[in-house]
Amino acid sequence: MSIVCGIPLLECVYCLACARWAWKRCLHTAGHDSETWGLSTAEEFEPVPRLCRYILAVYEEDLHHPLWEPAGGYEINPDWLILKKTYEDTRGCAPPYILYLDHNHADIVLAIRGLNLAKESDYAVLLDNKLGQRKFDGGYVHNGLLKAAGCVLDAECDVLRELVEKYPNYTLTFTGHSLGSGVAALLTMVVVHNRDKLANIDRKRIRCYAIAPARLGACPEE
Repeated sequence: MSIVCGIPLLECVYCLACARWAWKRCLHTAGHDSETWGLSTAEEFEPVPRLCRYILAVYEEDLHHPLWEPAGGYEINPDWLILKKTYEDTRGCAPPYILYLDHNHADIVLAIRGLNLAKESDYAVLLDNKLGQRKFDGGYVHNGLLKAAGCVLDAECDVLRELVEKYPNYTLTFTGHSLGSGVAALLTMVVVHNRDKLANIDRKRIRCYAIAPARLGACPEE
């Protein structure tokens, strides 16, 4: 009798524990991850508005004849655009992106667009992950985003190497929004760990600006 009576109690405890976990996960935001970070300086923040415009430019089919440019335009010279990759070009392994040679700011910029709610391939990248599935540099990272970053680097490695060699005083910036920022962040990490693929580029030249990124991973203790 006591065992039978105890079963509903155990079920209630289990349900409450699951509900507590789900509630905490729903309330967990990026603000919790960054609450101990220091504030950026004006100099560090200066490129952000410009890079946001570059990310928005990825959505355009033809930058010579833009359809959705914001007030003030994209601040892009279409003649300095090195390449533009679509979903067809990436075959869905990564979101579309552009590679832009920003002579005005001495910067080589690879900008990746955000999640496309109408593209199954974007969801496939986002959902390609399991807890503890992919280890990287002593921690765990998002498997799908890391694979997407690898696809981009494999596709553009030769072009990036030529550019960093041709313009030794230019920075190399990876940026993106939402899903694209997750890819950009992990792409930056992969490049930093494989600088020999880009002519041993100086670590200080490599930058990343991730706008509203997905959570990329966790340390082992988490």
